[in-house]
Amino acid sequence: MKALRALVAASHPGPSVAITVLTAALTAQAAPSGIGPVLAVPAMLALQLSIGWSNDAFDAGRDTAAGRRDKPLAAGLIRRRPVWAAAFVSVAASIILAFVLGAAVGVVTVVMASAGWAYNAGLKSTLASGLTYLAGFGLVPVFAAFTAPGHPWPRWPVIAAAALIGLGAHFVNVLPDLAADRATGVRGLPQRVAALAGPGAASRAAPGETAVRTCALTLLLGASVLLVIAARPGHRQIAAAGLGVAAVLAAVAARGRGRVPFGAAIGIAAVDVVLFAAGGEALIR
Repeated sequence: MKALRALVAASHPGPSVAITVLTAALTAQAAPSGIGPVLAVPAMLALQLSIGWSNDAFDAGRDTAAGRRDKPLAAGLIRRRPVWAAAFVSVAASIILAFVLGAAVGVVTVVMASAGWAYNAGLKSTLASGLTYLAGFGLVPVFAAFTAPGHPWPRWPVIAAAALIGLGAHFVNVLPDLAADRATGVRGLPQRVAALAGPGAASRAAPGETAVRTCALTLLLGASVLLVIAARPGHRQIAAAGLGVAAVLAAVAARGRGRVPFGAAIGIAAVDVVLFAAGGEALIR
């Protein structure tokens, strides 16, 4: 039972479920009938779980060296082999389910899986780390829209908003770990931005941390603006209200100290995701 709990924890269940719920909402809008929502949800969940498991499997040595006791592998709660097995089985299941939905959906799923696994395999330490997040999140609306008959493309503001949420999340995720990343040699896009600005995470208001925080807030607020543009006429007020909440949280993050900016940035990302999931955006023309 402990091993099962550790396996679930190693899958990064929070982000995996959040992205799956978002996909379910978008797919229901694009193809409310048929097998689209029925197969798209488990396909996306399996994909996200595979990315989470492969992340912890790839990073096991680094996490152990950094003393990450919150990581099941680093804490010795589970061995690497079952985590790898779960990752490979789930990514295979995801791709098979996606191709059942159609070749276009299958190809998009392969690209998203490749982006996530490539990030875990080493691109997280390169400037290309941002591209993997842009692809992984920006293609979620494409995945959903392609489940509809004729595989229509989603509207550009929806794709752009999803991509900005992904890249913003990339910057948010590294905020608590800048010092550990520097010590273990992780030099992705956010870490390089921090290095250019100055020492990161050495103090509560270190220049590097401030630069990463500013990038995250700018990207997430940009997504909020695009969601207003993409909203249906009847839902535009809701989207505008979401933008207002995001702006308030951005102000809190800009003035806050300690964990406050990180929490506020997470809040903006959550507002954006909720607006997406609410279905207020016209996904397809």
